[in-house]
Amino acid sequence: MADNNMKKKLPIGIDDFRKIRTEGFYYVDKTTMIRDLLNAWGEVNLFTRPRRFGKSLNMSMLKAFLEIGCDKSLFEDLEISKETQLCEKYMGQFPVIFISLKTVHGSNYEFAKNELCTVIAKEALRFQFILTSEKLTDRDKKLYNQLVRADDSLKGTFAMSESTITSSLNTLSMLLEKYYGSKVIILIDEYDVPLAKANERKYYDEMIDLIRNMLDASLKSNQSLYFAVMTGCLRVSKESIFTGLNNPKMYSLLDAECDEYFGFTDVEVRRMLKYYGLSEYYDTTKEWYDGYRIANAYVYNPWDVINWCNQLNTNPDKKPKSYWKNSSGNEEVKKFIRRMGNGVTKAQIERLVSGETVQKTIEEQLTYNTMYDNVENMWSLLFATGYLTPSEMPDGNLVRLKIPNNEVRDIFSNFILELFEEKVAEDGSLVTEFCNALKSGDTADVERVFTKGMGKTISIRDTAVRKEFKENFYHGLILGITLFKSDWGITSNRESGDGRYEKKIASHNAPESNDSVVDLSVPSTQASSPSDKSYYDIQIEIEEEEIGIVIEVKYAEGGDLDAACAEALDQINKNNYTAELKEDDMHKILKYGIACYKKQCKVVLERESF
Repeated sequence: MADNNMKKKLPIGIDDFRKIRTEGFYYVDKTTMIRDLLNAWGEVNLFTRPRRFGKSLNMSMLKAFLEIGCDKSLFEDLEISKETQLCEKYMGQFPVIFISLKTVHGSNYEFAKNELCTVIAKEALRFQFILTSEKLTDRDKKLYNQLVRADDSLKGTFAMSESTITSSLNTLSMLLEKYYGSKVIILIDEYDVPLAKANERKYYDEMIDLIRNMLDASLKSNQSLYFAVMTGCLRVSKESIFTGLNNPKMYSLLDAECDEYFGFTDVEVRRMLKYYGLSEYYDTTKEWYDGYRIANAYVYNPWDVINWCNQLNTNPDKKPKSYWKNSSGNEEVKKFIRRMGNGVTKAQIERLVSGETVQKTIEEQLTYNTMYDNVENMWSLLFATGYLTPSEMPDGNLVRLKIPNNEVRDIFSNFILELFEEKVAEDGSLVTEFCNALKSGDTADVERVFTKGMGKTISIRDTAVRKEFKENFYHGLILGITLFKSDWGITSNRESGDGRYEKKIASHNAPESNDSVVDLSVPSTQASSPSDKSYYDIQIEIEEEEIGIVIEVKYAEGGDLDAACAEALDQINKNNYTAELKEDDMHKILKYGIACYKKQCKVVLERESF
C-alpha cells in the first residue's frame, strides 16, 4: 500500500467545489457536465438523484464556473478547460443566485418558514454591495432590505412575510440584473427537502403552497432569469408543484443526458483506488458500492466510495460497511418491508434480497403526501431513492428492478431481521420453546421451532447472492430469537480458540449499542484466507446451570443439509471454538451445527462434558 501522507485529502462531507479545489482535496472531475447541460439547453432544468450522489457538489461547481468573478484557476487541468469557446461564452459571465433547501426542515410550519427566510436572506446578503450603486433606486433598495430584515425575536434568523418569500428570488434577480446588466442564473439545490420534512411533520399543505408559489415567481414569472437548475430526490408531480411552470427539462434516473455526472463511474473508481494505493480492494468496492444504473451509465455511490477509501487508508484490515445507511433514517425501506403481506409479497422481497429482479410500473412523478398510499407508489419511491435500480433499459414505464449491491442488500436484510425480532417478541412461546430445546439438546425440537420461526419471515433463495451473506442472514434469525433470553450470556462472531478477533460482538448485555444485532456484511475479498481467521457464529453461556453452547450456521448450497451440518461441526472442532467455554467453567458443552436451505433446516449436535 502506498504512503498516503502526501496524498490529497478525501472530501468527506465537503460539497463546496472551491474548497475542494483550493485546499488539497481529491476531486473526481465532473466538469463536462457544464458543457452537456449548456448544449442541451433548457430554461429550467431538474436533476433527480438519490441522496449522497453528488448533487450539491455539482451545483457548487456550476456556481463557481458561471458566476461573475469566477476564479479561472479552479478549472485549470479539468476537462471543461478544453472547451475554449464555451468557456469564453459562459465562464464568469452571470450573476448567480444559489440556495440550498436541505436545511429547511423545521418541526412545524413556522419554524420551517423561518429557516427558508434565513436561507434566502443569507444568499441576498452576499450581494449587499449593490446598495451603494446608483443603478438601484430607493424603491429597489427598499425591496432589497425586505429580504435581509433581521427577526429581533429570533436571534440569527430573518423575517419575511409569505408574499415576500414568494417573490424573493424574483426580486433579487431583478436587482442583480439592474446592477450587472446581465440576466441571472438561479440554482436551487435539494428543492424537495422542505416537502419531505413537511410531510413527515404534518404541515405539508402549507409548505407545498409556499414552495409552489416561490418557484412559480422565480422560474416562470421572472423576466430577469437566464436559466435555472434544480436538484432533488423526487420529481414532485406537475399538478402538485409545477403547475405554473412550463415543462422543466428533466434529467431523471431514466434519462440518458448527463447520466454519468452524479455518482462515480468504474473508471473513476479505479483511478481513485490506484491513487491511494488501494487497487487490490477493487472487487470488494464494486460488490458493495457499484451497481446503480442511471439510463446508460453504471455508477457507484460516491459517498460510500470516499468513506471506504478513507477507512482503508486508516485501517486496511477493515471490512466494508454501509455508510449510506447511517446518513439517513432509511424510512422508505422500513415502510416497504412492513407492507409485506399487505400488497408486498414475501416472494417479491425474497427475489430481491437473493439477487433476482422484479418487474414493476414506475411512476416518476410522485407527491410526498401520497407516496405511501399504495404499493405501486412505494416501488417507485424505492427506485427514485436508489434502493432499487434498473437491471436493463425499461420498456416504457415497465422497469425490471433489482437491489444494486451488497450495501443496499444489507439494509434490506437488517430491516427484515428487525421485523422478525418484533414478531418473535410478540410470540413469547417461540423464544421459550427454542431456547428450552437448545439447552436440553433436543435437535428435533430445535429444528421444528426454528422452522416455525422461519415461516414468520422471508427465506434466501439459492441464487446469485454469495454464500457468506446467506449464512449471516440465517445466523441473524437464530440470534434474533436467543437474544430475548435475558439471563443467557450471548456473543456473536467473536474470536475463540485458534481464531482471531475481527467481527463485532452482539451481546444481550450491551443494549446501548447502536449496531444491528448481526453483521450481515460479506467478508472482504481482501481479508486473510479462511485458514488464517475463523470465528464462531454464536456462543451462549448459561452460568447457573454451567451449560455452554456453540452454534455454527451454514447455508446448504444445493440443499445438501447433512453435508453442511457436518461442515459446521468440523469447523467448531477444528478451530477449538469451545476453548473459552472451558475456561469459563462450563461443565456441559453443546456444539450445534445448523444447516439452512430456503425454509428448511437441519440440526446436529455433539456434546462435551467436564
